[in-house]
Amino acid sequence: MGSRSDLTDAQWERLEPLLPVSNGRCGRWRDHRQVVNGVLYRIRTGVQWRDLPERYGPWKTVHERHRRWSADGTWEMLLQRVQAGADAAGEIDWDVSVDSTSVRAHHHAAGARHAPPPALKRGSAGGQSRSGPGGTDRPAGGGGAGGEALGRSRGGFTTKIHLSADGRCRVLSLVITPGQCADCTQFEAVMEGIRVPRLGCGRPRTKPDSVSADKGYSNRRTRRYLRRRGIRHVIPEKADQAAGRVRRGRAGGRPPGFDKDRYKKRNTVERAINKLKVFRAVATRFDKRGYIYLGTVTAAALVIWLRS
Repeated sequence: MGSRSDLTDAQWERLEPLLPVSNGRCGRWRDHRQVVNGVLYRIRTGVQWRDLPERYGPWKTVHERHRRWSADGTWEMLLQRVQAGADAAGEIDWDVSVDSTSVRAHHHAAGARHAPPPALKRGSAGGQSRSGPGGTDRPAGGGGAGGEALGRSRGGFTTKIHLSADGRCRVLSLVITPGQCADCTQFEAVMEGIRVPRLGCGRPRTKPDSVSADKGYSNRRTRRYLRRRGIRHVIPEKADQAAGRVRRGRAGGRPPGFDKDRYKKRNTVERAINKLKVFRAVATRFDKRGYIYLGTVTAAALVIWLRS
């Protein structure tokens, strides 16, 4: 008997051609569908890896596959390829919204070793390497809680997820930081993370039609960045910034444009966050390593795209 988290036949047909294949040098891989469903079950329920139902096979196999795919960028690659298919079909609403959310870290998330995790061997994940979709030679991390995207905020021991979402409440890009990190400091990283490949050939699409964000992103650097890239934006001005501009008179410049109707659609990113937090291993962080938690959030975002 399957679980609510298991992929349907239609979803599996979309995902199966995108999965990496074994290079034949490391033996046969356990069935992809069984292992992926095991990962998704754990992400949805938040159970400990040892408590995975037997129908998903050995828990160590499922955990190791998730760890490796988080480290070498496979989850990110799968998300981008599903996005590429949706973009080719004209199913992406490129009126993008940006926001962040704090996630409480379980005490199981503490205690990671200070040394960075060892680098994976080239091609260790079915021919994929960190120089490919992942883009770096080794997983980030090490150096204490800060290096694993764990920090202190009003909510206690937390991690913050910074993300952009399209107009249909689906994640386009993700960044994780310690919980005390300000939203505006990660705006450019979130925007640079939007890279939807083109099917066939051509450069990935990185420029949305418009961007909306709340007052936390209202600063000169953010607006200058968006103007430089030629992206229309709707970001309300803070009261103290407006007062300072008026106080300076003509030297203060004109007020930034603001479209109230467009700003009403900013709730799409909040709804995208709500969809992510349906997955209990996203809503509460259990993973010690930052790169594994990022893989967990990315896998949850992938499922949302497959279900849409």
